[in-house]
Amino acid sequence: MHVHRFERLWLVAALAMIVLFIGTVTYGAVGAGYGMVDDTGGQVDPTDATASENFREPGVYNGSEPGHYDVYIEAKQFLFVPGTSDPVRVPANSTVTFHVTSTDVVHGFEVVGTNINTMAVPGQVATVTVEFDEPDEYGLVCNEYCGSGHHTMEGSLHVVPAAQFNQTEVN
Repeated sequence: MHVHRFERLWLVAALAMIVLFIGTVTYGAVGAGYGMVDDTGGQVDPTDATASENFREPGVYNGSEPGHYDVYIEAKQFLFVPGTSDPVRVPANSTVTFHVTSTDVVHGFEVVGTNINTMAVPGQVATVTVEFDEPDEYGLVCNEYCGSGHHTMEGSLHVVPAAQFNQTEVN
């Protein structure tokens, strides 16, 4: 059987594209460090997340080490607590672990301008750890459609100089 050289060229190109796509998906799933929301952050009662042992009252807390802070955020239609009415304030040159859960439907939690992006699933606590080196202001947005007021679900995160961070803000 004779295969024309142009047909052979297209066949090789198509197979190369398939291998490239499979490689890209594999790298995104394994190599880039992305993960699905699972129960490593713990589980909570979605009707009362603050009653669970591993989820505190929403707010900023001192972490286990100096310069480390834990931020507990509750996503609910259509706001972040804290974050929407009062900005989340953390000091610069610190490590921050966000603990995010939802009390009603699936929400997204994204800090605009960073690589912080996770889902807030009812009954699950998603944890994301990041270092903030410079003072800046970031937006918080929900990037999972959560209902008719989804477009209004936003908040803010203020990374302030360490000298301006008031320890009384920490719970």
